[in-house]
This record gives sequence, structure tokens and C-alpha cells, in this order.
Amino acid sequence: MTTDASRRLRADAARNSEKILRAAREIYAEQGPDAMLEDIARHAGVGIATLYRRFPNKGELVRAALDQAIAEEISPAIEQALNDDDPKHGLAILLEAALCLAARERNTLAAARRTGAISAEVTAPFHESLALLTRRGQQAGLIRADIVPDDLIRWMAMLVSVLWTMDARSDGWRRYVVLVLDALSPEGASLLPPPVPLLEAQQEGDWPL
Repeated sequence: MTTDASRRLRADAARNSEKILRAAREIYAEQGPDAMLEDIARHAGVGIATLYRRFPNKGELVRAALDQAIAEEISPAIEQALNDDDPKHGLAILLEAALCLAARERNTLAAARRTGAISAEVTAPFHESLALLTRRGQQAGLIRADIVPDDLIRWMAMLVSVLWTMDARSDGWRRYVVLVLDALSPEGASLLPPPVPLLEAQQEGDWPL
């Protein structure tokens, strides 16, 4: 039987988890992907034992922190993009949301890659939405017909790579989102060389988003 005490304990545990995840994202942003778990616990206002009870290792912590960021920023953008009547505008919404997250959470993403916390399960909803919006754009004649699903994943890799060439607080990446979207236009498009398949690691989700 559920008691008031057990409900309070669950509520306390949920609040602690929330504080730890937000602290992790803040500490990684300040200190980089090698930040110590002790610093995260201290910033969250909990003991290191509490952190380990909720997240037994760094991999589980950064995966949960990344899941939190995606739930807050990417999931709503996916819904907004898929509901947009203009699929190319929907793509812009989704790419901008992803780059905003990648710019702000670059160290959390780096920590997640180092611990193997980024998997196809994490990236699938985003990639599937990119593919669906692209198909809709192709059917509407707004996006060139020779774009294939693997191209979409490589777009993101190229776009995220520009973040390492500029100040993390800059929004200079927006320039390259516009360039990518313009390159999708069928008007004046050149014949593309044939696509090559993704390497196995990328097929398993080893991409920034």
C-alpha cells in the first residue's frame, strides 16, 4: 500500500534527480566533459552518495542529462516541425533547435560520446523526423529529389562541426543552417555523385544528435 511517507520519498528522489541533472549540464558547460562527479553533486546541493544512488556511473548520468535536454528542446521542436504546413520551414525549425542544443550542451554531448551514452535510440526520433520532413518537401517539390536518408545524418554532422570553430556563445551557426537549406532547393541543382553508405558506427547512432 502506498503511504504518504513513501510518496514523499519518491517526490524527494525525483527532485534530487532533477537537481543533479541540471547541475550536471551546468557544470559540464563550465568545466568541460571531464568535470568531476563530486563537483556536480556539490553544485546540486546533494551528497556524492545521493548522486551515485540515482546514477551509478558517469555514463548513466550524462545519458539522463542528455535525455532531459532533448525532452525540453528537441521533442517540442519535432512536434512543431511536423505540424508545420511548409516542410522546408519545418526542417529549419528542427535544425535550429538541434544546433541551439548542440551549442549550449556541447560538453554534455562530448561527455556522452566518451561514455558511449549516445545510441540509435537517442537519435532515432530526430533522424526519423528529418527524413519525414524531407520526403514531404520532395513530394511538394520544395526539396531536390536526389536527397537520401544518409544525407540527412551527414548534414547534422557537418553543421555541428562548425560549432568547434566559433565561440560557444555565438549564433554564427545560423549562417550554415541557411546555406544547407538553400542547397536543398531543386532550382539550379547540379547532378550529385552517388551516395555512399554510413559507416557501421554512425548507423548505430554515434553522431552528435
